[in-house]
Amino acid sequence: MTRRNFISSLGALFLAGCGSGDNFDTTTTSTSVGSLATAITPALTPTLIPTPTSTPIPPEATPPETTPPPASTAFVHPGLLHTQADFDRMSQKVKASAAPWIDGWNILIANSHASLNYNPRPQTAIYRGNDGVHGQNYPLLYQDIAAAYACALRWKISGDELYAKKAVAILNDWSKLTLIGGDTNGDLVAGLQGYQFANAAEIMRSYSGWAAADLAAFQDMMRTVFYRINHDFLIRHNGTEVTHYWANWDLCNMASIMAIGVLCDDHSMFNEAVDYFKNGAGNGAVSQAVYYMHPGYLGQWQETGRDQGHNTLGIALMGPICEMAWNQGVDLYGYDNNRFLAGAEYVAKANLIESGSTFYTVPYIPYNNIDHVNQTAFSTSGQGIGRPAWALVYNHYVNRKGLAAPYSRKFAAQMQPEGGGGNYGPNSGGYDQLGYGTLTCARDAIASGAAPSGLTAIASQGQVELSWWGSAYASSYSVKRGTVAGGPYATIATSISDLLTYTDSGLAAGTYYYVVTAQTPSGASAVSNETTAITAVQLLAYLALDDGSGTTAADSSGQGHAATLVNGAIWATGKKGGAVSLNGSNGYLSLPADIVADVADVTIATWVYWNASSKWARVFDFGTGTGHYMMLTARNNNGFPRFAITANGTSGEQGIDSNTALPIGQWTHIAVTLSGNVGTLYVNGNAVGSNNAMVLAPFRLGSTSQNWIGRSQFANDPYFNGLIDEFRIYRGALSATQVAALM
Repeated sequence: MTRRNFISSLGALFLAGCGSGDNFDTTTTSTSVGSLATAITPALTPTLIPTPTSTPIPPEATPPETTPPPASTAFVHPGLLHTQADFDRMSQKVKASAAPWIDGWNILIANSHASLNYNPRPQTAIYRGNDGVHGQNYPLLYQDIAAAYACALRWKISGDELYAKKAVAILNDWSKLTLIGGDTNGDLVAGLQGYQFANAAEIMRSYSGWAAADLAAFQDMMRTVFYRINHDFLIRHNGTEVTHYWANWDLCNMASIMAIGVLCDDHSMFNEAVDYFKNGAGNGAVSQAVYYMHPGYLGQWQETGRDQGHNTLGIALMGPICEMAWNQGVDLYGYDNNRFLAGAEYVAKANLIESGSTFYTVPYIPYNNIDHVNQTAFSTSGQGIGRPAWALVYNHYVNRKGLAAPYSRKFAAQMQPEGGGGNYGPNSGGYDQLGYGTLTCARDAIASGAAPSGLTAIASQGQVELSWWGSAYASSYSVKRGTVAGGPYATIATSISDLLTYTDSGLAAGTYYYVVTAQTPSGASAVSNETTAITAVQLLAYLALDDGSGTTAADSSGQGHAATLVNGAIWATGKKGGAVSLNGSNGYLSLPADIVADVADVTIATWVYWNASSKWARVFDFGTGTGHYMMLTARNNNGFPRFAITANGTSGEQGIDSNTALPIGQWTHIAVTLSGNVGTLYVNGNAVGSNNAMVLAPFRLGSTSQNWIGRSQFANDPYFNGLIDEFRIYRGALSATQVAALM
């Protein structure tokens, strides 16, 4: 990349700024690309942004650090973005003038925020957004935080106590902050500047010159001013439907809660952030932020259809969350099969030049939310933007873990050496991340890559789609298949590179076992984990409901998926033998968790006898709440049955609507099948609705703990009032003839 193009990419960064012209909120964004890029150009000078080095990996080699430090009841300090071991490494490398650390150090010391002459401007109240009364003054805060952090780094790396005193003076001045106000954009200040401020203070807590009373005062301010807003936002989202806010709103507030938790030695705060990362309802939870997993583990980010400024900010926020957790013994980097890496690789690839002026292409599925943004295509707005966020991603996954992260690696090299606040212009976008990742995150090159890992198989329409994580130094991969667990395996594909996916086609119905090996500089690697694919139609659950007593409905499939009768569910006479009667007020059947968690193509069929018509009463509803579910309702708003599946609430539903009503007072057979992108709804053996654009499948819901017959994920929906009999779930889509035969 030429220096001219590098500077241009930095200018595009301010698409994603959090200034008054671009507030992250769909209702407030107004500033154009051109005006922002023009506004920041004068700030980008050669003395602050040197040409990136051409060698992204230093020559030294170290063994992998494959696990985080062991978690303990006491927090590690310093233990947010940087530990003492990290500072020791930085100091040693800088003293040795080793690249790329020395390049990062030179960026730091040239930054005006890292100067003893920097003049802070503390306030007692900060405002962002228009409240009709106060002017916005939040730039004073983010600039002073950049100064506190930069001076803290200079002290820890050089040992010069003058910078420690400077950093502490800034922190003490801001301890008098009592209010963050403005409009809802104040939530962004509380999040973005909250996690950054806590990081600066976490570094300085080890300085003996920071009086205990002053540290306590700062901690109290972080609790009462920042955390209060962070917590309220995640639980209420300002009273909006949860998909209204983009992922970055959640992410910055999660980061702040986690950082304040460590700073204040508060495990409940820290655990609150970890739990939201894994299980939160909002778009910042990792399963929502990395919205859709394409083959080869390219994870489409939630803001991909919006613009690339906000898309890259997601990486700059989730990365620090993962690093802060790692330093306290919690591995969020690896959670859900490295889901964050999948998102990072997608975003990096989408914003890198493949050749000339042409960007790489990435797959995309449409995204919608409660505000009906209806984003049908990848947004090229701000494409190519550069944020100082990639050194952290690359060095964790490649130099700690030994995995391949080719696009994160390219972006880290392109951004090297990364600057900090003040190196990317005066607007808020240049301060949305602390930066300096080349200095703080660079690690010696790992000695050898890990074996391929995370291999998964998706069986659909008689073929198997495989995806896996690669090895740091691998040049290609081979896929092997067996018919017995543990092998022997036959090699079915070789010389696979770049996108790590392979589709095994033309398979007979059966069960297959796969492994992958990598070709490395030292030869073939060890095999990956083994994954299993079943291409035959398989009965997963068969509730004949003939038990007649007790609260357990036996599963006759042999898969162990018995159901439990709950509340007003009782035994009754059915279409064939017995049945379960549901009272319409609180009775339902509960199936085991994750019953369809590894299923792509599926058939669900049952006999129902509906006593009374009520909109949105469920025949079944499998999910984890109102964000992720797969349901069949007896009557939608138009009076007809509807099947729907979503990973993003009601606005993200992909549905099949019947063209005929479900009768009342008689036994009716109802079934739904999903086969690839085709979904079909049947009533009494006849197809009554179809959808040929179903890109979601049961496994994309992830882990489901609320798999119910007769009950909805939505608390206000009515329960099913009637009888259920012969409930079946199949792995695989039955044909129309087979569905009719079930009757």
